[in-house]
Parts: sequence; C-alpha cells; structure tokens
Amino acid sequence: MDGGLWEGDCPELSCMDIETKDDSKAMAPPRGCQHYANLTEMPWDIQKYYHQRFSIFSKYDEGIWMTEDAWFGVTPEPVASTIAKHIAGAASAGKAILIDCFAGVGGNVIAFAQSERWKRVYAIEKDSRALACAKHNAEIYGVRDSISWYEGDCFEILRNELAELGQHSILFASPPWGGLSTLLRLVRHEASLMNAGPGYRSDTVFDLAKMQPYTLTDVLHPFQQLTEDVVLYLPRTSDVRQLANKSGKGRKTTVMHYCMEGASKVGRTYRSGPSKF
Repeated sequence: MDGGLWEGDCPELSCMDIETKDDSKAMAPPRGCQHYANLTEMPWDIQKYYHQRFSIFSKYDEGIWMTEDAWFGVTPEPVASTIAKHIAGAASAGKAILIDCFAGVGGNVIAFAQSERWKRVYAIEKDSRALACAKHNAEIYGVRDSISWYEGDCFEILRNELAELGQHSILFASPPWGGLSTLLRLVRHEASLMNAGPGYRSDTVFDLAKMQPYTLTDVLHPFQQLTEDVVLYLPRTSDVRQLANKSGKGRKTTVMHYCMEGASKVGRTYRSGPSKF
C-alpha cells in the first residue's frame, strides 16, 4: 500500500424496498434479546436505528432478535452480503472454511452461509445473548444448520478447538472498536457526556492501537498463528499505515471502503495470504 491510501472499490449499496409485515415469530426473546415491534418500545438513545432496521436485516419483521449493542455494531445486510461475495470470489481453492471470530447477532455469518461457497462456516461469540440472537436470526434466514456455533473467547477457541482448521480457513473478524457499550451506559446517566464518542467516530484518523478491548496487534497476532488469510472489518477512519506495517516487508494489504446511499460506512482490510485478496 503506497502512501497510506485506501485501495479498492466503493460499491453503492441502497436499501432494498421491503413490504412491512406483522408476522413476528411467536417465540419470546430470552432476557437481553429484543424484537422491537415499534419505535416507542425502544430506549430513546437507540431509537434512530429503528428506521434503519430493514437495511440491517431485510427480514426484521419476521422476528429478528437484537441486543441493544447490536443496533450500533451489526453489519447492515447489503454490506454483509457484498463482503461475503468478495471473500468467496477471492479465496483460493484450498480454503474451504470460513470462521467468523466475533459473530455478534449474525449479520456477517448469515451472509457467509448464504454464499454457499464454504464447506463449513463457524461462528464464535462470547456474549451468550448475542449468540442466542445470531442462532435465532440464522434460523429465520434458513442457514442455522449450515453454521457451527461456539460460545466463548475466540482466541481460546481458535487455539484449543479449531487450530487444525487454520490452513484451510479464512478468518473474518469484526472486533469491538471501543466505546459503544460504555458510551451507551454513560449517555444514560450523564447528560454532559452525550456528545462524547469513541475515537473512531471523533478522530480524523483512528489509531488502531486504541481499539478496545482488543488492539489491532491483539487481534492480528494470534490469528496469524493459524493462517495468513485474515479479513478485518474496521472503522472507515482507521490508520491505513498501521495496517500496511502489519503486512510484512514486501507484502500488500488490500483495504476497501463500503458505502450505503453515497456515504462511506466502514473499511475492510485483507491481510494478503495465498488467497487473491
């Protein structure tokens, strides 16, 4: 990567038109998971995301479950689908497994399973509430049985249970960027902090060494012990020089921006391995 510039394309993704239905699943969400049927049910500080629900999950009205944090962090379905297509097309023939290391409520892992490119898709999530949502949401999209589910710390699970899959795998990681859960709690209790925000929102260039609770090094180092084919889903303001420095001498990292309705939403980076990212 020369001069710290972003490489790649920036596809225009528009929200699909969805006919609103009132046929939510009868099953009640477990504690910590919600399906909000209308705006007034939601906490005030996440109500703006309700209007985006069909770009987050096109089948929202079929009973999608969310945690409160997921409204901030889940990958919108059009972006998740595009990422899944790009990874499927770029992966080398020897890569038959996709591991989503921070599966959340399922935004990305559902798209990976829908691509039908992988012999098996694995989802790892340490938050039991988010994992319950992800399994339920995958059921709505008809791919729950195509995914192997793991609850726990992704670094431990990769090291102890999935290590033998490394050479056959693409690792995808959308790690926490820092500040979302904490900010939500602070805003509810301290009005003076309402305009505060994590660095990736306020900084022109975001220092990836300040991601919380995992820095760029915390994420990449253990992943690189398993495979060179690592895909990271990072803030659009990420310092690309830090990404280039992690690629190793003489190697390249591909960085792409994803846009919805003309606005850049997120950056995605590939650490170049055998696959043609």
